[in-house]
Amino acid sequence: MDSPSRSDPPELSELGFPVINRAYGEVFVPRRLSLGVVVPIEAYPRDPVPPMTRHLERVRLVERLGYAAIWLRDVPFNVPSFGDAGQPYDPFVYLGLLAGHTERIALGVASIVLPLRHPVHVAKAAASVDVLSGGRLLLGIASGDRPEEYPALDVPFEERGARFRASYEYIQRMRERSPAFDNDYGRPGRGMDLLPKPASGRLPLLVTGRSQQNVEWLARHGDGWMVYPRNIDAQALLIDDWRERTRAAGGPPKPVMQPLYIDLAEDPDAPPRPIHLGLRVGTRVLVEYLRALETIGINHVALNLRFCTAPVEPTLERLAEEVLPEFSGTTETPP
Repeated sequence: MDSPSRSDPPELSELGFPVINRAYGEVFVPRRLSLGVVVPIEAYPRDPVPPMTRHLERVRLVERLGYAAIWLRDVPFNVPSFGDAGQPYDPFVYLGLLAGHTERIALGVASIVLPLRHPVHVAKAAASVDVLSGGRLLLGIASGDRPEEYPALDVPFEERGARFRASYEYIQRMRERSPAFDNDYGRPGRGMDLLPKPASGRLPLLVTGRSQQNVEWLARHGDGWMVYPRNIDAQALLIDDWRERTRAAGGPPKPVMQPLYIDLAEDPDAPPRPIHLGLRVGTRVLVEYLRALETIGINHVALNLRFCTAPVEPTLERLAEEVLPEFSGTTETPP
């Protein structure tokens, strides 16, 4: 059987992106931008460990207000040099909880650190979340950027690029029925099968940064690209180059997303002021900035409130009233 990278061309939506699962189709729309929120949904500017205040209540509020996605992170250790423990809960366990407490919103991970997990467990856990949530999983994958974690799991940091590729291939093969193949992580025998299969047949795998790969590999294999915030002109050049390489590889158009830390100013016309990986800004100016991102080809922005100085719930509600209606997929509040 051919490997997934040599399979037939994917089915495409009417608008051009591949048809993968429910979340992928609703969050990523060509030439339009949608908005999500990063968990923890709270401010914790000084302590690396968030208190997870009213975390389920806030996730449900985000869904009710009409945001497109919730995003978790994979942070196995609280590493002092990193300074951010993310949500303290294991992402797959937490995704299972969130799947049972939400109905519509996409459930994203940005991103699972593949070299630190066996891919059979990633594939089974991810497919389980996808099935139990009705196709609402978006699986970000990465090679990892915290060197301290690797010796803790007896994994060579310098091998993370090769391990990332091997894990990616293993996860892709697990969508097949009874796959038999050789891989650095193991050799499933003929007749063995991993259950469940993803809700729509395969998982959307979104690559974070370069993940120790070249751009050609990213363009050929990723179902989307998670990039870091940078100057808009530089971001535009990066996206144009990647999309050109995607076309050159014979693949369909694929979405691009990025995170953005925000702190809303009381004045909606307040000009942008830089904060860590983001902006302190008024809502009208934020709309203009997001429009610029949409114009250069960003399809989704995951908003992070870690450095927010205003109360969280009113901030989410202001964004829902003053920003969300301007962007695709976020104009209607579910009943």
